[in-house]
Amino acid sequence: MHVLAETAVATERPSLSPEQLRRLYKQKSENARKSATRNGLWIAVAAYLAYSFTDYLFIGDVVRYTAAGRLLVGVAALCILELLLYRKAKADTVDMAAAVSVLAAYLVWLLTAQMTTVRDAFSYYMVFGAIFMMSVNLFFSFRFPVALAASATNMLIFIVALYLFAPMLLLHKLILGAFCISCFIFTSYVNLQLNRERYKVFLNALEASLQQAAADERGKALLHLSNTDSLTGLENRRAIDQRLRDYWQRWLDNGAPFAVLLIDVDYFKHYNDCYGHQEGDRCLVAVSRRLQSVASSFGSVIGRYGGEEFIVITPMQNSERAAELAEVMCAAVRALAWPHEHRRDGTSVITVSVGVSYTRDQTKQVDKVIHEADRALYAAKANGRNTLVVFDPEDPQSSDDSEDIAATLKIALEHGLVSLVYQPIRNVQTGKTDAVEALMRLNMLDGTSVSPGKFIPVAERTGSIIELGRWAVRTVCRDLLATDLVQVVSINVSPIELKKPGFSSYVAATLAEFGVTGARLAFEITEGVELEIDKDVVRCISDLRKLGAQVWLDDFGTGFAGLSWLRLIEFDTVKIDRSFLHDCNTERGKRMLLDIISLLRNRGVSILVEGVETIEHLRLMQQYGINQLQGYYIARPGPAAQLETDNVLRFSTVRNPDSKRLFRNGA
Repeated sequence: MHVLAETAVATERPSLSPEQLRRLYKQKSENARKSATRNGLWIAVAAYLAYSFTDYLFIGDVVRYTAAGRLLVGVAALCILELLLYRKAKADTVDMAAAVSVLAAYLVWLLTAQMTTVRDAFSYYMVFGAIFMMSVNLFFSFRFPVALAASATNMLIFIVALYLFAPMLLLHKLILGAFCISCFIFTSYVNLQLNRERYKVFLNALEASLQQAAADERGKALLHLSNTDSLTGLENRRAIDQRLRDYWQRWLDNGAPFAVLLIDVDYFKHYNDCYGHQEGDRCLVAVSRRLQSVASSFGSVIGRYGGEEFIVITPMQNSERAAELAEVMCAAVRALAWPHEHRRDGTSVITVSVGVSYTRDQTKQVDKVIHEADRALYAAKANGRNTLVVFDPEDPQSSDDSEDIAATLKIALEHGLVSLVYQPIRNVQTGKTDAVEALMRLNMLDGTSVSPGKFIPVAERTGSIIELGRWAVRTVCRDLLATDLVQVVSINVSPIELKKPGFSSYVAATLAEFGVTGARLAFEITEGVELEIDKDVVRCISDLRKLGAQVWLDDFGTGFAGLSWLRLIEFDTVKIDRSFLHDCNTERGKRMLLDIISLLRNRGVSILVEGVETIEHLRLMQQYGINQLQGYYIARPGPAAQLETDNVLRFSTVRNPDSKRLFRNGA
């Protein structure tokens, strides 16, 4: 169900009539009322017995009668009360019994006290009858009808006794009668107000509980949104990353081994090109369901790791058992017999390749397990696909080339092996380039290129990223910003750089050297970094903002910290990951993207959508009112010289997506 619709339903207040609300109030307050009446009556009986002392002072000649009457009535009242509670009588019945007990107590005292020969003292002592009236209205938490009936009866008894037993002038009787009536009126009114206030408190508490329930539902919906892949319904990268940390911690604490399987759908890009993205999504859903069924039977956790790649985490005692699971998964997908007629390897159905890694060394990091599974997956693809490979550190085929990359990085700047290309970020409303993103490229000594996904982690591990990052800042300031070739350049920054002391100082010095204002430089931080736990990173970001530099959040929606980051850091721009746009060939995908756009607009940040690769993507973004776009359909990455050509062109066709000349230089 659409997440915003779920949260909207959760915030609706139940449609209850006043009569239904009052019944609910009685039901909710039932036990509290009985408890209050019980406590009140025990205290009242104790006080009632204690007043025997005043009997002794004022009408001592009949104290033995009044005291005996008080004791008899008090014990009887408590016995009746406890019997009713034992038999689980309703609160109304308990209240009625307590009210009758109060009236009986007053009447017994009055009848015994009037036998006194001290008539004058008795005449004034009768005024204490008002205490019984006040107790039913104010001391007990009786409902208004019960309190009104009991206090009215008490008033009538007092007035009758006043005129029958009190030896005083008629004027005095009128005064005392007026006093009694006044007490009745005012205490009854107070009782009415107290009952109304208690009902209001109940309504406020009910509303507060509903709001809390709605907040809980919204939290669950947002958590579900942040942890679930919108297409397949599996756990997403964020949730799986947390699962990995949990499994790793159990491995460290209890020695509970586990295996990681990376699963890639073979030739899936070619499948999308041949059958279309909508059919590709149907294929991914079918594959994910089959994999999930197998994973569940093995007590494993499965998630979508990105694109056509899935990940399985499974508690396993040995690598052979993990290999068995991988083989079952390969066979399960083949059994789908999902057509893929355009493959060139002699197979006509969808298959998967699986890389398996197994925990062996607790001194390593959890990322190493993923890296090993990735290397095994790479080997499985190299072996012809539709197969599995278990990572073996002794097998040359499983070894990676990180050492060669690390050696190359040491001399990359000196030998000109590293370069920057720039991908424009266009405003489709004006047709102009608002900014460009600087992307780093690396060539080996033999001229072969290395993808950033391979050399950036090596650079971070070896520390080369520090020098490379500073070189990138200096290069864009010198070649692009100082020459006013573009207005804004964004640079991807590693958490290693942000943690390193002096990074913000270097940026400040570079800006000053080339006379560039900080606002023209933007630093992109990928969501996958856990900034909350590193104060140095947060402090460095704050220092960069003081320089006027912009801070962007990259790949929003794919990592494990996105929502909390929006609270932690004030971002200038948030780049929505390309996967959400590519999922928009389904209504569910469109609603998901709209949810994210709405969330970011409410936060007041600028929104940039990545991965615009087709004219349909462009039209959809214009429909959603997103102006800043980036992707191969907008413009491909290129050298700085290409930007000069881009800047003199005026893309008047931007607002007309049907034009064949749209972004002709970048498509």
